[in-house]
Amino acid sequence: MPEVIFPGPEGRLHGRYQPASRPRAPLAIILHPHPQGGGTMNNAIVMMLYNMFARRGFATLRFNFRGVGRSEGEFDNGVGELSDAASALDWLQSINPESSQTWVAGFSFGAWIGMQLLMRRPEVKGFISIAPPANMYDFGFLAPCPSSGLIVAGTADEVVAEPAVQKLVDKLKTQRHITIDYALIEGANHFFANEMDQLEAVSSTYLDMRLAAMADQAGREAARRKGG
Repeated sequence: MPEVIFPGPEGRLHGRYQPASRPRAPLAIILHPHPQGGGTMNNAIVMMLYNMFARRGFATLRFNFRGVGRSEGEFDNGVGELSDAASALDWLQSINPESSQTWVAGFSFGAWIGMQLLMRRPEVKGFISIAPPANMYDFGFLAPCPSSGLIVAGTADEVVAEPAVQKLVDKLKTQRHITIDYALIEGANHFFANEMDQLEAVSSTYLDMRLAAMADQAGREAARRKGG
């Protein structure tokens, strides 16, 4: 889990990077919750997501947004943090130029930033958004959402109202050519304090399902090319 420093829009950004275990491995970038609420790259849910992708051989990066820990700059209400995320993805791609696909995962504020990032980056093929703050921020930019993904919420979330997440999911599910999976974890608060195992199981099952489907599709395409 090497420590890394890479250039951001307002100075250096500090992160942790797990190199890929094989050539052309997929990439994953993990985004942390609100900096002004104590969010850092060492948040428990961020760590869970990071380890989940790393165990599956992804080249995986988590990092601190500007002004957090050793990352330079100051909080910028999401605008600068989106630029930070884009710079982080640029860096990750620069050292993995032959990567096969890219995923974005985020928790709370990080989920909001991550879903904005996938709108700007067509190479993002999948996302996992945990407790996206649909009652606090406008998600209208997802028109249309370009990638299939998983959204997770807790029924007892005291920060993000679950009905607002359900409304976002319902809107996204009307869009063609993508599939939005929604996992609702009974009794979970915003930090899934007593449901981390369940959160990890839901996220891992979804990721494994998507990876298997992508591998199957790639195999069919390779066979078709060989036959043609």
